[in-house]
Amino acid sequence: MAKKKAAKAARKLGRERIVLRTGEALVEAEPSWSAAEPEVVIGELDGPVGFSIANLIGNQVKGHTKVFAILNSDVQVRPATVMVSKVTVDNVKYTNILMGTVQAAIAHGVLDAVRAGDIPKSKANDLGIIVSVWLDPSVTEVEIDHNILFATNREATAKAIGKAMRNEPSIDWLLANQNKVEHYFHQLGLEGQL
Repeated sequence: MAKKKAAKAARKLGRERIVLRTGEALVEAEPSWSAAEPEVVIGELDGPVGFSIANLIGNQVKGHTKVFAILNSDVQVRPATVMVSKVTVDNVKYTNILMGTVQAAIAHGVLDAVRAGDIPKSKANDLGIIVSVWLDPSVTEVEIDHNILFATNREATAKAIGKAMRNEPSIDWLLANQNKVEHYFHQLGLEGQL
């Protein structure tokens, strides 16, 4: 019964116009540098998201290069996905990690979201995604495990897309839990640890 309900919802979503959806997720592994916290915007390419993608690609800024998510050079994923760094990129090692492991992980996360049905396969050529990417600058100072970094970014991307497409968290959940959810860094500030 649950599978039938999910399939019906996916078919409905495949016919629905998706103007602009937003989502975010946090996935962490044991090393602190592995945290992935993407923020995504998803929408039709002939709407505000598509225009934003064109503007991002056409308006390159030193230290904040925007690139398509790719499986490898010459293999761009669908839906078209642009990644934008939240950190100013000024280091070759950081650039290679961001435009290597993280870029590939985001591409796989997008395809995972399609495979899971969060993005209808029928909409793969009609939608665009903008992913704002966090990569801890300390990755240039430590020995990193690229498998861990890949896994956290892949999972976080798929999770953020899923949340965006399901409009999660819902306003009802937010209102019910507003005073139960503590912002981690705000709490550190209150405790005098910042």
